[in-house]
Order: sequence, then structure tokens, then C-alpha cells
Amino acid sequence: MQIILLSGGSGKRLWPLSNEIRAKQFIKIFAVEGGRESMVQRVLRQIRETASAPVTISTSRTQKKILRKYVGAGVDISVEPCRRNTFPAIALTAAYLCDVRKISLEEPLVICPVDPYVEYEFFAAFEKMAALVETSNLVLMGIAPTYPSEKYGYILPATKDTVSGVLEFKEKPNAATAQKYIDAGGLWNGGVFACRLSYVLEKSREILGTDSYAELLENYSALPDISFDYAVVEHEKNIKVIRYGGAWKDLGTWNTFTEVMDAAGIGDVQFDAACENSHVVNETDMPVIAMGLKNIVVAASPDGILVADKVQSSFIKPMAENLHRQIRFAEKSWGEYKVIDVGAESLTIKVTLTAGNKMRYHSHNFRREVWTIIAGRGRVVLDGETKTVTVGDVVEIPVGVKHTLIADTSLKAIEVQIGRDISVEDKILWEV
Repeated sequence: MQIILLSGGSGKRLWPLSNEIRAKQFIKIFAVEGGRESMVQRVLRQIRETASAPVTISTSRTQKKILRKYVGAGVDISVEPCRRNTFPAIALTAAYLCDVRKISLEEPLVICPVDPYVEYEFFAAFEKMAALVETSNLVLMGIAPTYPSEKYGYILPATKDTVSGVLEFKEKPNAATAQKYIDAGGLWNGGVFACRLSYVLEKSREILGTDSYAELLENYSALPDISFDYAVVEHEKNIKVIRYGGAWKDLGTWNTFTEVMDAAGIGDVQFDAACENSHVVNETDMPVIAMGLKNIVVAASPDGILVADKVQSSFIKPMAENLHRQIRFAEKSWGEYKVIDVGAESLTIKVTLTAGNKMRYHSHNFRREVWTIIAGRGRVVLDGETKTVTVGDVVEIPVGVKHTLIADTSLKAIEVQIGRDISVEDKILWEV
């Protein structure tokens, strides 16, 4: 059995903590010994303790580096050159497993989103799903509903047995219709599938015209933006659903996100005694004081501040998509950066590098930079010459000079970019 985790979304419903680079699966919310872990770290830990199957994560190019930072070297990553929908992502990953990893065509695949909030029994069901592909082309996991949700599609099984055939699929309904589906034995479609590797490759040939990893990669931007459900699941006749009745939450909105928080506040937060059923997540250096809040969620990051009624917070996506401004916080493979100030011809950033890491060796054609080291110790390389730096040192980098910063200890610097045309595209990478 091979497990494919889908990690491509940007999580606009969890703005301002999530953005194009730092999706919701990277937000550290779950308390563990020594700190907090993210959704993707929690899911991987649960899989390793339950299923013990190899894991490949499908992700977008913009998330590859941060994903590697979170999962380490023991997990394969299949990278989408650009964002498409779940079917192209799954087809590309299947082709990668076949052509690059040389996995047997008969190998069962279990495909799952990277961010469900579940307990260990959820992953224990993967083995049962994989075994069922011996007799079925496609096996789905159906989640036993706990309320008439309007956020999920529904699977209508043929019987109420643990394993059943499928009568039909229903799109996201209104609450009244959802209740009718539940009364008829309907299950939530949680986006978890099992099939053989050969099955995905066959569908890739039929729908996308090829099952070659090289060809899919080269032509990825031209592939149709189509979901696995729409392209494959809804047309399959030899299909089964396995009923899952354990704990399951899709942490796609602030309302559900706060339900699994172990504390009312994360970060520098104070509540008065009049607050009820309210949560605050504060990732800024500024304190937040909450007074008299009821059923409210507050989220603060360098990218913005959300103050919302918990129910209304589920409808944030269109508003977040209307925001067109530079991302002010991002995690990188070497650490993180935070935008402090944006001027007409300047950009000021606080850069934090973790010990033993370094930036890519690069240069700029249209801006110069000034680095001021404010914590830690490391080295700078300017056009091949290395110099040791520590607190208080100032480094000037003229236009066109190749440079990098290396952290011998945890290192922090204030980087001031100066120029008329400051852009993320103005970056040329070099080999050291």
C-alpha cells in the first residue's frame, strides 16, 4: 500500500494566518511536548504510528520548500508546476510513483487530504480500503454525518452495511436537503479514495491523454482544472464505500479550527471574565486584550487581523480573495521573514534563519540591500568572499553582487531593500 496525501490548497478561509505560501496545513496549532505541531505534522505522525505505509505528498511548487521543512527527508514529494485540481495532481503523483519510483502497477493507493482532524482509527481503516481494491475498481471512505452540513458532498450507499455499493453522489446541499440525505443513510464524502496504481494511470490516459510522468509534468499548465470526484468517481460503476464512524473534522474554516484548539488563546492574549466561547490566535509581537466577546474568533498575523462571528467566519473566502497586497509573512526552508515597512523605494524585512541554514546564493539587478545583524552569529558571502558577522554588524550589498547569509547559530537580521523596482522576480540564483 502507498499513501498519497494531497497538500495543494492555499486555505483562504483561514486568512490571515494562511496565504499562498503558508497554507493552513502549516499553521502550528496542536500542543505537543516541547511546543506545537501543524496539521501536516500531526497527520504524518498518526500515519507512522498506525499504517506504516510509504507516504508521498502532492503539493504545489510554491509550497515545496516549506513542506520539506515540516516533514523532513523521509517523505517523498510530488510537485505540481502550477495549481490545478485534484485529478491532475493525483495523476501526476501516480505517474511519479510508476515512472520514477518504479512502484508495481498492482500496488493499492490510498489518497487522502493532508489536513483532516481525526484519531488513529481513521488511518487504521486505510488497510481495509486497500484490501477492497481486490474486488472493486474504486473504494471511498464515507464519513458518518454528525449534523446536516452544507459544506460537504454526500454519498448515498446501497445498504447500511459497513461496506456497501454506491447508489449515487449528491452535490453540497442546503441544510434541509442534507437532513433528507442523512435520513436515507447518506455519508459525507471526505475525499478519501483507494484504488490500484494502474487504475489512476488508465484514467490519466483516458482523460488527460497520457500517463507519462515527463509528459504530464511538461504540459501540466495545459491540463484541465478538474476534480477527481468529477472526472473519475461519479462515473465509476464498480465502486464501494466503507463507512467510518469515528471522529472527523475538516479544519477548513475558523469555526471548526477553534473547536480543536486546546486553549482559548494562542500567543500574547488576555481575556476578561465576560468572554464566552471566543478564541484568539495572535502571531504578532503586539498584545491582544479581549473583553466581553461572545462567539467571536480573532486572528492576528503580519498579513492582517480578522475579527468575526464564528458562524460568519466560514464565509471569509471571497473577501480574502479580494485582497491584493504583498505577503508580509512567510516561512522558508531556512527560517522565516516578516515585512516591517513598505516605502515608495524601499522594503524593510526582519529575517530569521535557524542554526545551520542559509539563503540561496543570489543577486539582484534592480536593488541594493543593507543587512543589520541583530541577533546570533553567522557568515556572509559576497561575490565569493566570506566574512564572519555578529550582532551590530552592517553589510552593504550593491546591485549585482552575489550574496548569501549563513547562520552558525540562530540568526536575525534587518534587511532593507532599496530601489525603484523592488520585486520578487528580481532574483538571480547562482551556484556557490
